[in-house]
Amino acid sequence: MSRHTPKSEVPDGKSPPGTTRRAFRWKRLVIVLGSLVTTLAVAVGALFAWLWTGATVSTVDKAPFDNALAIPPQAESTVERDGTRVFDLRMQAGETEFQEGRRTRTWGFNGSYLGPTLRAKRGEKVRVRVDNDLDEASSVHWHGMHLPARMDGGPHQMIAPGATWTPHWTVDQPAATLWYHPHPHGKTEEHVRRGLAGLFLLDDEKSARLPLPKRYGVDDLPVVVQDVRFDGSRLSGDRGLMQNVGFLGDRTMVNGTLRPYREVHDELIRLRLLNASTARAYAFGFPDDRDFSLIGTDGGLLARPAVTDRIQLSPGERAEIVVRVEAGERVMLRSFPQDNYGGFWQRRFGGGDDSFDVLELRAARQLRPSPRLPATLTEPELPDGTEAVRGRHFDLKLSGINGRSMDMGRIDETVTRGTTELWTIRNTNGMPHNFHVHDVQFRVVEVNGSAPPPALRGPKDTVFVPHGTTMKLALRFTGPADPDVPYMYHCHLLYHEDKGMMGQFVVVEKGQSAGTPPDHAEHGAGQALEGRALG
Repeated sequence: MSRHTPKSEVPDGKSPPGTTRRAFRWKRLVIVLGSLVTTLAVAVGALFAWLWTGATVSTVDKAPFDNALAIPPQAESTVERDGTRVFDLRMQAGETEFQEGRRTRTWGFNGSYLGPTLRAKRGEKVRVRVDNDLDEASSVHWHGMHLPARMDGGPHQMIAPGATWTPHWTVDQPAATLWYHPHPHGKTEEHVRRGLAGLFLLDDEKSARLPLPKRYGVDDLPVVVQDVRFDGSRLSGDRGLMQNVGFLGDRTMVNGTLRPYREVHDELIRLRLLNASTARAYAFGFPDDRDFSLIGTDGGLLARPAVTDRIQLSPGERAEIVVRVEAGERVMLRSFPQDNYGGFWQRRFGGGDDSFDVLELRAARQLRPSPRLPATLTEPELPDGTEAVRGRHFDLKLSGINGRSMDMGRIDETVTRGTTELWTIRNTNGMPHNFHVHDVQFRVVEVNGSAPPPALRGPKDTVFVPHGTTMKLALRFTGPADPDVPYMYHCHLLYHEDKGMMGQFVVVEKGQSAGTPPDHAEHGAGQALEGRALG
């Protein structure tokens, strides 16, 4: 019996058994994986498309404006024997009916939402007794006011629950539209969004002599603009996906009024615009692109009226505009889309593509004649930068300013009383920011190397700094000096501020060094007790 090698079970030229099955399984796996990848890509694309199309908000022509505009009352005051004007403010919780039949929990000054308009004249001594009836500590910052650092109301002047703080100072600046709001470190956005804000108007002899609309609530209207979103009856504060500027609402209110209208009876109407939103910028104008006159910015009147059809305001900025209305017409104050947010992504998700109907002006069938606006207004009391003794640079990033996040115990900059400085502000962060400096009104000297536009030529304490922008500011520090208690500079997109986009500076006498900031917690309690004694 002969021996031989067994024949292969695989015919010549063919694959071994199992190889076909393995190849089939691999093909099936590739098909399944491909299908999953395709499905995932479609889902991601659909999600992106949904986010992209849903990111734009518009209330233009969506609903009638049928609620009469509330006008914040002018705060009552008393005058003491030495001439000090005394105001009383009480921070309190309450409920407000923004929507018929729905009561929303809110905070306010001397009421359930927002606060009264304080008013004082240049040269007056002012004292404000601030009671905190909330269940948590807060503060009251006098935004745009020139005053001692200890009276500024920043995060070092916290008012404990149940306590009273009584700041006092002498008004020493021109007529202007200022405002007040909380400034607790890390919680400013929440406290402002819940309703703690109000106007503080300053008058002086020069402005009183000018033929401007000046009857409060008649031809001189306060316009406090906020964006809001309701979750049922609750004021929502949730940020949307990819909204790294902060909270963006889906509708606006003026003076706490949804869909407001105001009947007017004069040819010229002065609107004191305040962007009291926490993150949203607005580009105000009118649907027919009519011209209006910009007469004032943050810190007071311009040298002369500037005719324009748009004015952009970021959070914290103010503008005084005068618009002419025709008898019997209805004209809508509107916020238009803005194209200076950076790239298309930031514009879409940062609110730059959004548009809002804000306030309807209803002109009576017969209007009182208004005097023509004067060709010149006043000479702003601003440095031009030629006497600057030094320069400083501030790079704006969400992670901090100049690479440093806010530290309550660190003095970042020390300036000498009586000097002028040039500050260069730069934003290459890919998202919009703005920049607010406490205590001073500054001049914008340059924007990207060129002279500023008319809207930035007046007194400013807050400026919008979109991505790709470099601004040069001239600031004069007139004191008083205090090496231990700092002022703030920060992004006034309040989510950014709360995240740490803030620094501190002190004003010192020549040759003096910065001291040590008071401990936050201890100083807050100390100020509250001191305020109670003063009150």
